[in-house]
Amino acid sequence: GYVGASLAVLISQYHQVLAVDIDPNRVKDINNRKAPIGDSHMQKILSSRHLDLNATTSSDEVYKDADMVIIATPTDYNPDTDYFDTSSIEQVLSDITQTDCATPVFIKSTIPVGFVEDMRKKYKYPHIYFSPEFLREGKSVYDNLRPSRIIVGGQDRNCVAFANLLKTISLNKDVPVLMMNGSAAESVKLFANSYLATRISFFNELDTYCLVNDIDAADVIRGVSLDPRIGDYYNNPSFGYGGYCLPKDTKQLKASFKNVPADIISAVVNANVTRKHVIANDIMKRGSKTVGIYRLTMKDGSDNFRASSILDVMELLAEKNITISIYEPTLNSRTYEGFSVETDLEIFMNSNDVVIANRIDDTVAKYKDKIYTRDIFNRD
Repeated sequence: GYVGASLAVLISQYHQVLAVDIDPNRVKDINNRKAPIGDSHMQKILSSRHLDLNATTSSDEVYKDADMVIIATPTDYNPDTDYFDTSSIEQVLSDITQTDCATPVFIKSTIPVGFVEDMRKKYKYPHIYFSPEFLREGKSVYDNLRPSRIIVGGQDRNCVAFANLLKTISLNKDVPVLMMNGSAAESVKLFANSYLATRISFFNELDTYCLVNDIDAADVIRGVSLDPRIGDYYNNPSFGYGGYCLPKDTKQLKASFKNVPADIISAVVNANVTRKHVIANDIMKRGSKTVGIYRLTMKDGSDNFRASSILDVMELLAEKNITISIYEPTLNSRTYEGFSVETDLEIFMNSNDVVIANRIDDTVAKYKDKIYTRDIFNRD
């Protein structure tokens, strides 16, 4: 994924790296020096630099011989059962702890608060640490080269070595480095992403207010954002936050607050649901019978649409018997989740009453009269 692939590529410029993945296609891509994810910076490095990098589907002997192991496997949180699925991490930890070695392990996946301490006790293995990542989809290499901060959950020599490793691959040699205990580092990730979700929800709710009251949202946002304490950034309305981290991190943090007096995080989670209903209702008011979805991906440069907010909007529209088709170049099939997929943009545009797009790009600029979007500033 974004985290593991970008770290593997960047570290292999200076050290021997062996990447382990269960997907043989991704392994093949890495060994053929092809980016397994959508990231132009990654492909440029893979194509132009000498890298001491090999990928495999077999972990035999890998962990035992390593000086350091980084885990960047996927996790997921189920808010209905309050269950955080960390099985992929635990499988790797089980494999490592059975090798009779003392290799330091640094978890880069999203995990619940207290997870590292629980794993140390469960596996009787003290060399497990957490280091949160703060990467944007499609810009994982760029963000690792120019990190806003490096945070490591621990303060021993293993943690110092890992922090120095991350500084080595960074172009910003003055990047702030914070060393703290594991629970604090785990909390940083959840609260940072929840703050971003809060900001997104705030400007989306501002936009909803303007929609209902026939006010120019762009004027209001510009006026609000010129306050230097607020800032003119990360303020472009959308259909809601989605992606790998924000939905699960906000829900997981909300669950962590069940014994703590609080209101904000719960409101943010609820606001994201409300925003999707607002978008769906606004589209339905237009009386359209056929609706096109221009891109399931929600951000420029991303090839991921996991937990994309547009998926929920589609479901809401489908419940009202609206016919929906999708234009998504990254899909290789003619259907997705029961919806038809059109690969010809002109046919796609002409066959729908309205086309909804979370973000506008040059490809659809000439069809602007048919586009429904809340993209005011053409960014983010």
